[in-house]
Amino acid sequence: MILISHRGNITGPNQEKENSIEYIQQALDLGYDVEVDVWGRSQIWLGHDKPEHPCPVKFLIKNYQKLWIHCKNLEAMDILSEFKVLNYFWHENDEYTLTSKNFIWTYPGKRVCNKSVLVVDDARNYSGQICFGLCSDYLK
Repeated sequence: MILISHRGNITGPNQEKENSIEYIQQALDLGYDVEVDVWGRSQIWLGHDKPEHPCPVKFLIKNYQKLWIHCKNLEAMDILSEFKVLNYFWHENDEYTLTSKNFIWTYPGKRVCNKSVLVVDDARNYSGQICFGLCSDYLK
């Protein structure tokens, strides 16, 4: 089971740093996959509630094997759909959503299968069903 850092967090939420390229890179350098929030506004931006940090597409492509890209608007999906190597998805309140690489992004507490990535509060204490991966702010 792989561990996926939520916005670059590994020891708890850090709203000042999360979704910044430097913070994401730190989690990648430690060997974690990372879920990132991406906005499209004629270019790509990182940020949870709004576009905050400009992000070159080349950063996403360079790290494509380790990034789980949560598109926050239609423009982001439109831009990223041109890059077939990227693993991206969009959801709001869905229990399940399929990523562009056919993984099942799964809402907390829902049933899982071997292609599921489950969002959990604290991956360190997870004792549930085996799935492909866990996404959390707490990995370490």
